[in-house]
Amino acid sequence: MISFFFFLNSNLLLCRELWVISVKNFSGILTIGGDGSWVCEKPDKHKAERHPDPVEEARKQASIVESYLEQRGVALPEGYISCKVILPNPKLCTIPAGSFPSEVITHDQWMQLKPEPKRMLSSWVKSAFRSGKKDMQESVNQNLDFVLGSAPIWDRVELKGNKYVLGEFLEFKGKQEDVEALRPIRRSKVGRMIIQKTSMFGLAPSRLQVLYSLRDYRTEGASGPEWKEVTVRSSTEIAFQPENASKVRKFKLSSVSSMLLSA
Repeated sequence: MISFFFFLNSNLLLCRELWVISVKNFSGILTIGGDGSWVCEKPDKHKAERHPDPVEEARKQASIVESYLEQRGVALPEGYISCKVILPNPKLCTIPAGSFPSEVITHDQWMQLKPEPKRMLSSWVKSAFRSGKKDMQESVNQNLDFVLGSAPIWDRVELKGNKYVLGEFLEFKGKQEDVEALRPIRRSKVGRMIIQKTSMFGLAPSRLQVLYSLRDYRTEGASGPEWKEVTVRSSTEIAFQPENASKVRKFKLSSVSSMLLSA
């Protein structure tokens, strides 16, 4: 499953290139260790933290994205995909600054960045224009827009209190009749479900109303998703595998406001 995230791991689609961006909010004094790891020292706390090389991680992510796009039939010019590691914290000091790879952008460098003049195009774009293939760039961008727009993302459980968890939805847990009623909610058929209370006057509900929208794959003439409704016990749970976690978590439907399922 390919993940496209803003902030920690996001992909920025520009008109001339695709960047895989990793944002690291490090603070303190940052150096590169002999083993390639990044060492962040915080004098006020008298301790040092070690982190895997973010540039190497970003390069691997860029390679995964490139491989995925190739599998989806997107032919990209050489050098179209690159990666950047942004260090936005103004309180971070990199020592020595020149030892960090060119993919790293510090806070000062970020503040100095200016929009690239429209006349400055990548070499492959210039070549395309010289050869008379003006439609090449538009074709690549249109294809990328479609593929990235339909790429799978992490499932998302939205909890009450404006909290959410990213990962992979596994199954529902609970009484057999409730699990059976929720069986139609699966990734291939459903894109979103919403939890609503059925009780009145603020009393804790024993049953919950679950609304779910059927996924609509039509490209033209679609009037909107079709919604279905079931009522189940509030004790019914969602088994969910959070991103970068080894243990499966269970969320009671009474604590969930909605769930988004990837395509």
